[in-house]
Amino acid sequence: MSQLLSFSPHIVVSDAAAAIDFYKAAFGAEELVRHLVPNSGKVMHACLKIAGGNLMLNDDFSAAMGGKPETAEALGGSPVTFHIQTDDADGAWATALAAGAAVKMPLANQFWGDRYGVLRDPFGFYWAIGQTVSKLTAAEVEEAAKAVFAH
Repeated sequence: MSQLLSFSPHIVVSDAAAAIDFYKAAFGAEELVRHLVPNSGKVMHACLKIAGGNLMLNDDFSAAMGGKPETAEALGGSPVTFHIQTDDADGAWATALAAGAAVKMPLANQFWGDRYGVLRDPFGFYWAIGQTVSKLTAAEVEEAAKAVFAH
């Protein structure tokens, strides 16, 4: 088997330039590369660094290729959630909200020991923000889950 060298999610968005600006403002993304389609201004490929990982993205070109739109917005949302672990969940949360994210699951202390919540970005993708506030054993998490899911 060949050696795998990296893993980077690659998303399709309705407005890649606006998405890049949002990810910079919301999550401190660093733009590594942006390639435009000649004479159009559309992004054919971009790569951002967010919290040490890479996110690749491009504008939706499905209509030009005879297909249906493939953005999370066009599909009614995304089953994928991107997770960012931080040492300041409240600060990261406030920054993302100020940049235009919307709350999907409010930020709160969770039974597994994290301060955790989920946001929806303006392009239909979900972003979880987590901060470990309490180190629990696997048994403690299991017991806490039983209590939470018993309702």
